[in-house]
Amino acid sequence: MRRGNVDRYDPALRRGLTSRRNVLRLMGASAAALAASACSIPGQGGRGDLTQAQIDAFWKGRTGKGSLNWANWPGYMQDDHASIKAFTKDTGVEVNYKEVIQEASDWFGKVQAPLAAGQSIGFDLMVVTNGIQTSKMIELGYLAPLDHSRLPNFDKYAAAKYKDPAFDPGNTYTIPYESGITGIAYNTKYVKEEIDSIAQLFDPKYKGKVGMMGDSQELGNFGLFAIGVDPEKSTPKDWASAARKLREQRDSRIVRKYYDQGYIDAVAKGDVWLTMAWSGDVYSLANDDVKFVVPKEGGTLWTDLMMIPKPAGNPVDALTLMNWLYEPAHNAPLTEFINYITPVPATRQYVLADAAKATGDDKADLERLASSPLVFPSEADMARLRNFRVLSQQEEPQYQKVFTPIVQGS
Repeated sequence: MRRGNVDRYDPALRRGLTSRRNVLRLMGASAAALAASACSIPGQGGRGDLTQAQIDAFWKGRTGKGSLNWANWPGYMQDDHASIKAFTKDTGVEVNYKEVIQEASDWFGKVQAPLAAGQSIGFDLMVVTNGIQTSKMIELGYLAPLDHSRLPNFDKYAAAKYKDPAFDPGNTYTIPYESGITGIAYNTKYVKEEIDSIAQLFDPKYKGKVGMMGDSQELGNFGLFAIGVDPEKSTPKDWASAARKLREQRDSRIVRKYYDQGYIDAVAKGDVWLTMAWSGDVYSLANDDVKFVVPKEGGTLWTDLMMIPKPAGNPVDALTLMNWLYEPAHNAPLTEFINYITPVPATRQYVLADAAKATGDDKADLERLASSPLVFPSEADMARLRNFRVLSQQEEPQYQKVFTPIVQGS
């Protein structure tokens, strides 16, 4: 949908959330390759044995150099780079910003060899989704441990949900850039009851009218929710039980299609009546007939994370930018442009202030943004959200073997 001020408000159609969310797909060959690479470089990574002394040693003597190179996804910055310009004005640090990340697996493939060799990848800051690739980069020691003494705004303003995640305890290597929710979207023209449960995705009365995601982690999470298991704490036995339930749903022909993308058009048109969905897609759709809900059993919180490659030449400048972005007044223009969940909830008051000063369509858009639970989720919704299961090198192929065949029909 085109909005009144394109520079601030119109990323949705160009950004292509569905193609971006494909990054978490588990591929057997790539999983095996990653496991092999991990085994070939022992002892370089891990979180458990990292001490504060080691973190301090990494940052000792490092100073800002006045510039940095930033790798990000398309549509994650205003067209005129307004936030970057504001940062440079405030700090004097120049930013070379590139939209070079299209798929996390492809990006990992590009940077793995130089990072394994301790060589620069040409970027001091990059944004990668929580999931397999991020976990591998942490395990393999590819990321710089963060100096939280230089990130006071994160400690002060980040929502509690984003602190100390299971995939990166203590935010040792990462802090969020933006995030979103995997929940349920349904079309009220066809579904006449309130949808509030994952169990309704398995209801035979919706035979042939349900959409599920083809991504193994996304699908697996909802299968686990459906059997009452917290995905973050799930075991291989739980995976097998969840897979049986998902196969029953498939074999009963309740599922019309497993989607990588395109589900949002399908639910808007009524090809499917209810479907697994990403909050950002439903917000951007702006269709009053299509509702989004975080199921009572739970939903998935996915997060695109800022991280610094260990060989980065300008890590202090990257930290300076990360800290600057967590100031609510600085975060607001990005949230107004991106329209996804900000990890800085205090941003909302600045969005409301901008709405009070705006007129016409801009005012309506900002008021909608500030009041939307898809951008500023309630505490109740946030409490029901879970991350993906953190998979060890040994568990990853097993998880893949359990859930991938469901989509493949076997």
